[in-house]
Amino acid sequence: MELVVEPDIYSPSIDEQGNYVDKAPSFHIIKKGIMCPCGARKDKLYETNSVFSAHCKTKMHQKWLAHLNQNKMNYYVENESLKKTVENQRLIIAKLEKDLQNKMVIIDFLNQQQLVNKNSSSCVTNLLDFD
Repeated sequence: MELVVEPDIYSPSIDEQGNYVDKAPSFHIIKKGIMCPCGARKDKLYETNSVFSAHCKTKMHQKWLAHLNQNKMNYYVENESLKKTVENQRLIIAKLEKDLQNKMVIIDFLNQQQLVNKNSSSCVTNLLDFD
């Protein structure tokens, strides 16, 4: 059985002014290449620094980077909203897990009761055999 490794997804760096800027990652660390979410080529895998640097200079990538910089505040608000959603989902999952555990305990208890009743039952189960 072989471990499946997916390529990393590129994320731009942030400069001193808080703007997104391109900074090519070290391809010595990245073993399976990198994919860029800019939308220029969804199926393109960049495996070397020179090829990725050339991609970063394309018009589509530069437009994507400018769009990120224009919508920084929107992304911040969206991030905060998603944090609340994740926290609410964690609470819901914890409650559902607790309910599931309680129901499993009830099911186990009822199964044990049924086994006890089957073993100690002297009542007639077939009404045709009833005299």
